[in-house]
Amino acid sequence: MAGMPPATVEVSAAVVRSLLRDQRPDLAGRALVRVANGWDNGTFRLGDDLAVRLPRRAEAVPLILHEQRYLPGVAERSPVPVPVPVHAGRPSPEFPWPWSIVRWVPGAPAADVGPADRGPAAEGLAAFLLSLHVPADAGVPVNPFRGVPLGDRDAAVRERLEDRERYPRAAELGALWVRARAAGAWKGPAMMLHGDLHPGNILLETDGSLAGVIDFGDVGAGDPAVDLAVGWLMFDAGARQRFLDAFGSSVDRDTWTRARGWALVLSTAMLSNSDDNPRMFSVGEFGILQVLEG
Repeated sequence: MAGMPPATVEVSAAVVRSLLRDQRPDLAGRALVRVANGWDNGTFRLGDDLAVRLPRRAEAVPLILHEQRYLPGVAERSPVPVPVPVHAGRPSPEFPWPWSIVRWVPGAPAADVGPADRGPAAEGLAAFLLSLHVPADAGVPVNPFRGVPLGDRDAAVRERLEDRERYPRAAELGALWVRARAAGAWKGPAMMLHGDLHPGNILLETDGSLAGVIDFGDVGAGDPAVDLAVGWLMFDAGARQRFLDAFGSSVDRDTWTRARGWALVLSTAMLSNSDDNPRMFSVGEFGILQVLEG
């Protein structure tokens, strides 16, 4: 059974409350509720308009620092809310790493609704990505697993596809992967990326339109095709076509081909490593079906 990476430090509400009393006593009396425990971070809602975000393993510590540094610039351009940090927490005897207080972004996670209910977000999500994908400043980090040449992910994808029980259509997926790798490489400047854009990190209004985007731990610089993969992770064929059309001529065919390849990378990562997380397993399963459909 393949599950999420184990936590190095499990954080309780009592620990978060202690950090608040020490560093933000003005917020320590607010209601505090755990709302997420992901691969890299734990998140607690703090009152109505804030959240506390803490790394749960050492590998995630740089990701918190990246959010603190780069999210304010993303927020200035974004047409929808993102969780802008309002406090950079310091390590303490109760918790050994940096942590953040961020703006709470309201909305329903797209992972918790059916594909048909996600369709109204297609154009809004395209507009968000058009605002995000600008040339990165010097020094913006490159994530070694996201936004890199697809060849860098070849060994991981091929290893996952060897699990024929989990991937009964592995031969078709392998052929798609070969075509994606053969697409022309990204020739433009390294672009600002979300890096982990999937239905669990996309929030919807009650009418299905885009409400906000969260979880920027993988924010960095590279090939924008990794974010465009959300077209296969998020939408069925009809809504995906509207999503693609919203970019017009700003995205070329090779980039869309690499994006489909990235959808395969991300879908297999979730499907192969989420036996203990039904929500992410379902996202990966849906993504595989959409990659096969086209």
